[in-house]
Amino acid sequence: MLRLASSGSFWRLVALWAAILLSLIFLLAPIAIIVALSFSAARYLQFPPPGFSLQWYREFFRNPDWMSSLWLSLRIALGATATALLLGLLAAVALVRERFPAKTAIYVLVLAPMIVPTIITAIAVYFLFARLRMIGSPIAMALGQAVLVLPLVVIIVSATLQGFDRRLEQAAIILGASPLQAFLRVTVPMIAPGIASAALFAFLSSFDELLIPLLLSSPTTMTLPVRIWTSVIMQIDPTITAVSSFLIALAIAVLGAAGLLRRARGRA
Repeated sequence: MLRLASSGSFWRLVALWAAILLSLIFLLAPIAIIVALSFSAARYLQFPPPGFSLQWYREFFRNPDWMSSLWLSLRIALGATATALLLGLLAAVALVRERFPAKTAIYVLVLAPMIVPTIITAIAVYFLFARLRMIGSPIAMALGQAVLVLPLVVIIVSATLQGFDRRLEQAAIILGASPLQAFLRVTVPMIAPGIASAALFAFLSSFDELLIPLLLSSPTTMTLPVRIWTSVIMQIDPTITAVSSFLIALAIAVLGAAGLLRRARGRA
């Protein structure tokens, strides 16, 4: 009986690892194919690649249209991240520390952009900025994307604040600091890794956003995801494989930085 039980446990473990391996292959195979195609020596999309070349990366970094979209995406993502970080920090402090009527309803309202389908939020943002005659404005895109990434900031910063010992802030107040000084000089440095993690995730989410820039863009203001979308629709330009690989590398770098920050926060 013991041998049979041991044999059954072994095969269950084998089945579990096989399922995990198949899931990883299913998720990673398309990414691996895109990365391989980005180094192809062919003049069109061909898999497997006939040879190794950096031609599509050179085309990406030398093309002024791709570069203008890249810098526009960076500016918009930074603006959206800064806006969401400021509003999200204030909202998280109020939601974690204060007691007021309809607190749960307000929390649900703050998280609504994460719950409601993105296309609905994008349409609402489009009609708002169309009335304000701000179609094509990077400011409008940044504000619209800030709405989408705000819930991420609130969730991460709230979780960080809940683990913070508020007695440290109270001690600073007893020693003569004002509540604002105690918050800025004691609380903010202590929760800085959480704030930085929130900023990284907000930046990555904003940088990769397609729907809001797609509705708010103009021929002269196209973010990188919008230009990728246009290239796929209008013509299958192999340069998009290099752009996609660049975005994958950026996502890996941001997630790696977030992991390091979580480890630093755990040590703290």
